[in-house]
Amino acid sequence: MSEDKALVPVEQRQVEFYEDEITAVRLPDGRVFVPVRPLVESLGLSWSSQLQRIRRDSVLKGELVSVFVTNTESERGGRDVQCLPLDYISGFLFGINAERVRDDLRERVIRYQRECYRVLAEAFTEGRLTTDDDLFDLLDNETSEAVQAYKMLQALVKLARNQIVIEARLEKHGQTLEDHGRRLETIEADLHQANRTVTEAQATQISQSVRAIAIVLGNKTNRNEFGAVWGEFYRKFGVSKYRYLPAARFDEALAWLNEFYQSVTSELPF
Repeated sequence: MSEDKALVPVEQRQVEFYEDEITAVRLPDGRVFVPVRPLVESLGLSWSSQLQRIRRDSVLKGELVSVFVTNTESERGGRDVQCLPLDYISGFLFGINAERVRDDLRERVIRYQRECYRVLAEAFTEGRLTTDDDLFDLLDNETSEAVQAYKMLQALVKLARNQIVIEARLEKHGQTLEDHGRRLETIEADLHQANRTVTEAQATQISQSVRAIAIVLGNKTNRNEFGAVWGEFYRKFGVSKYRYLPAARFDEALAWLNEFYQSVTSELPF
């Protein structure tokens, strides 16, 4: 179990699971975690015994982390609680032997083992926050147009989610390449006649202006527009690197970037 400071989530949801309410949180890296103690107590089990079982498990003990969870609306503040990743919740639940719990708890334990992971996963993907006693059976057995449409929409949501993740990774990769390119341009500019080209401060202003334009365009097109904006700048001023721009043309370049920015947004120029 990690001894580091409690992790802080970016999203917290209360998911209705039949008569219970389960808390789940999403961390900045996208992982979903579930507080374990409320699950254990909902099943009528001993938290201390289950915590010991987690710490004895060679896999689960390495996944248990402390996460700051906000209290319900009737309470104030929050608390650090022990959580497991959503992907490991089924493993934890199936470690409970339903045949060894009290008779009045057995059906409850089995229901959690069968459906808890799926309900929590859907809450953070398809947005479903409640259970429906008959929904799973209907989806498995019905062949109506409504069921087919539901399954198709689920597939589209998953496809869109995967596309968002891919685009985010590509944008991050593109930004990394841009950072490396900027460092190389700094070295190259130092080797050229620095007294005849823009200063370091002017070059930074140009770079920031291009970045602002690319971000605005990217939000509209859902693409990485950095290359396109730089391409327009290079063609406009006949340079292969923005640091090679003659100092005498800096004001002209900044005016052109201001007009470009205004053409794609109603905000004030740089």
